[in-house]
Amino acid sequence: MTIRRLHVGPRLSEVAVHNGVAYLAGQVPEDLTQGAAEQTQAVLASIDRLLAELGTDKTKILMAQIFLRDMNDFALMNTAWDAWVVPGHTPPRATVEAGMFNPNCRVEIVITAALSA
Repeated sequence: MTIRRLHVGPRLSEVAVHNGVAYLAGQVPEDLTQGAAEQTQAVLASIDRLLAELGTDKTKILMAQIFLRDMNDFALMNTAWDAWVVPGHTPPRATVEAGMFNPNCRVEIVITAALSA
């Protein structure tokens, strides 16, 4: 059994890969001064970078879990999400309201994705 970890830190790894599946840690925006749509765009860009590093892409996402600080941001998050996902490859998804690590963080996204063959 081989588990590969990328961007390993003292508290967490950004990615773990096992049996052809990549598990991304919750991705959060760096700039917490932005609004929900902009924070979502930044998080999605981080996801794109990590998936590309693994040789895969957003069309291989198996599951997305989205955490919003405030469900009033749902429409703004969805605007960014809808512009990002590839039609015909929209993954299963759950979106919940959650307390965040910082009150200025509006969105966190966790991704599970298949590696490209």
